[in-house]
Amino acid sequence: MTINFKQSEEIIEEVLKVYPEKPKKNRKEHFGVNKKEDCGSCIAKSNLKSLPGVMTPRGCAYAGSKGVVWGAVKDVINISHGPVGCGIYSWGTRRNLASGEIGIENFVPFQFTTDFKERDIVFGGDKKLEQAIKELKGLFPTVKGIVVESECPIGLIGDDIEAVAKKTQAEFNIPVIPVRCEGFRGVSQSLGHHIANDSIRDFVVGNGKLDESKKTKYDVAILGDYNIGGDMWASKKVFEEIGLNVVAHWSGDGSIEKMQITHEVKYLLLHCYRSMNYIARHFEEKYAIPWVEYNFFGPTKIKESLRKIAALFDENIQQQAEKVIARHENEMQGVIDKYRPRLEGKKVMLLVGGLRPRHVVGAYEDLGMEVVAAAYEFAHSDDYERTTKELEEGVIVTDDMNEYEFVELANRLKPDLVASGIKEKYVFQKMGIPFRQMHSWDYSGPYHGYDGFEIFAKDMDLAINSPVWKFVKPAWKKN
Repeated sequence: MTINFKQSEEIIEEVLKVYPEKPKKNRKEHFGVNKKEDCGSCIAKSNLKSLPGVMTPRGCAYAGSKGVVWGAVKDVINISHGPVGCGIYSWGTRRNLASGEIGIENFVPFQFTTDFKERDIVFGGDKKLEQAIKELKGLFPTVKGIVVESECPIGLIGDDIEAVAKKTQAEFNIPVIPVRCEGFRGVSQSLGHHIANDSIRDFVVGNGKLDESKKTKYDVAILGDYNIGGDMWASKKVFEEIGLNVVAHWSGDGSIEKMQITHEVKYLLLHCYRSMNYIARHFEEKYAIPWVEYNFFGPTKIKESLRKIAALFDENIQQQAEKVIARHENEMQGVIDKYRPRLEGKKVMLLVGGLRPRHVVGAYEDLGMEVVAAAYEFAHSDDYERTTKELEEGVIVTDDMNEYEFVELANRLKPDLVASGIKEKYVFQKMGIPFRQMHSWDYSGPYHGYDGFEIFAKDMDLAINSPVWKFVKPAWKKN
């Protein structure tokens, strides 16, 4: 590490000294310095309300449900029930790729909203929602399900979306699923993931049957991959190379019909722990299906994950896994040989959601880069327990870091790259710091699997070594 534990603690003190005593005490609890032997969950307080008046990077429960879990399922229509603002914001903000003919098998590119007006707030929107469902079923007769996601006003005025869903489901004989994900619920989008998982548990799982003739002893399901830029396709390809049969994938390029039969697989392969651990635990408790986490960012973690997964199966799968690893070894080394000399020693600051502040560390290290700060938007204590093991000693770890803190940390850590979300992108580019948007891969991807690593490496190189940075400098390079 370029900085040690004591230096990191001093930097945190410097960043927080601007606050009055009470908010300073509050925010200090959300900062920590990594020590591998310490309790990971103790490093930073998490899953608490953001400090009032301080700009947070977090999203809301509606974003967690619609924007992450349900929005990526291709054969259902998502109705944003409420004013148009939230609905239009959620349209196209994540690059969940999906196969199938648009409007026939694939509804991911569309955005449907009940477009609440003042009159609907006063008199209620149940009838408007029912009419919208009927119109959409008429316009898109091949749709396999309809998901109603409630926005903030719905929880305040008390629309009975459950009654409307029950009535229209009986009329059209397809699942109509009410999801109570009003944005004001909980402290971040994390509760939205949980609510969406619970709705899948209550209305989807177990309602289908896997054809007996198609069952194998290698049946698995991928959970927590949203196919951003084709991630799931790249991961599925690797699993199939080692001989596994991917029956279903949640929820990128996913279908409600495949979700209905997931309870018949042998194992669940979980990528994004934060957004899907709830449903994984349900499968384990109700159906006795084990689940295992994996990380497909960078060749080192891919190799570790393949061996861990292969160990769950017989020698055939284990041998195939070793062959796949060996087959890709030279290819991956070629990528490293090409890009590592250009990226060696470069420092990275992370502020991302889901699993990325720990999962991408290995991919950066494969390229010789150094993560000097890792911040989560909406982590829980168990995320930090996992993160401590991935980071080096002395790395600054933060929960729910606001813009002021992020900028001040950058001024002191002097990163060569900031990897965060769209809200932070232009702040750092204007400061003259190379940036990669790590929520949706900045219109690139995939980043998962063997296919994704070369794209990841190329994108980091393009960001850091672009000649444009000659014309604008960060604060610490001026004067």
